[in-house]
Amino acid sequence: MSETSPYGAQAAPPVCPRHPDRVSYVRCQRCGRPTCPDCQRAAAVGIQCVDCVAEAARALPTQRTALGGVIRPGRPVVTLTLIGLCVASFILQLVVPGWTERWAFSPYAGFHEPWRFLTAAFLHSQTLYLHIVFNMVALWFVGPMLEQVLGRIRFLTLYLLSAVGGSVGLVLLTANPHLLVADPELILRSSLAQASLGASGAVFGLFGAALVVTHRLGGDYRGIIGLIVVNFVIGFIAPGIAWQAHLGGLVTGGLLAAAYAYAPKERRTLVALVAPTVLVIALFVVATLKYQSFGIFF
Repeated sequence: MSETSPYGAQAAPPVCPRHPDRVSYVRCQRCGRPTCPDCQRAAAVGIQCVDCVAEAARALPTQRTALGGVIRPGRPVVTLTLIGLCVASFILQLVVPGWTERWAFSPYAGFHEPWRFLTAAFLHSQTLYLHIVFNMVALWFVGPMLEQVLGRIRFLTLYLLSAVGGSVGLVLLTANPHLLVADPELILRSSLAQASLGASGAVFGLFGAALVVTHRLGGDYRGIIGLIVVNFVIGFIAPGIAWQAHLGGLVTGGLLAAAYAYAPKERRTLVALVAPTVLVIALFVVATLKYQSFGIFF
């Protein structure tokens, strides 16, 4: 039955403000506007439009975890994105000639192209597929928990700095070749030019962070300790594994997570800015000092 005007003339049928081509006689209980089925949301007082529901949600206080992370229901977006980037890069390694060599890390290459300190974390062995499988499973194992507890930005910062910390660990723990002259042939045959790749440094950073966070929240962290120990032992036993990167990532991730976890509630935002900055400076300084000790770059 059509609505009529006060003078008896037939009025235009009510339409949804968001979809003017749709007639709707159902009105929002909050604002009174017509709302079509696509814009209707069930509420305790009846049907509300999607705009009123969104406005009410914005008025609610932001829900946070015990460590200040914003509670976001749904999928762990950052974790899934990191896994997707690693998988996409692995596919490029298989189909694009030179992709691995272009982004892999070695102390020598990292000095001349510093972005390799990070990009190597998105590469994996092209002959041992279990390399990427194990790393991605480990990332999925601890990533969602840390992303939820710390929040997306702090979690992403933690992951990326742990990856860089892994590369710095490789530089610091590389044996000094005692090369006194910048002979390219000698350098390329030394441990300085040995390539390293994989997300293991970043993953060990997440292990360290999970240990710190679980301890801070009063949880049982014995399983995490066991996981770290087992993976470290494998790194020393199995050939071709850069345990130095594992250690560097573990220490970096643990330190940054400790700053996040033990920051006073009223200063969490400040710590989230200052702690990564200080850590970046510290990584740069120790890597620079180690490069100077090689005696071939400065």
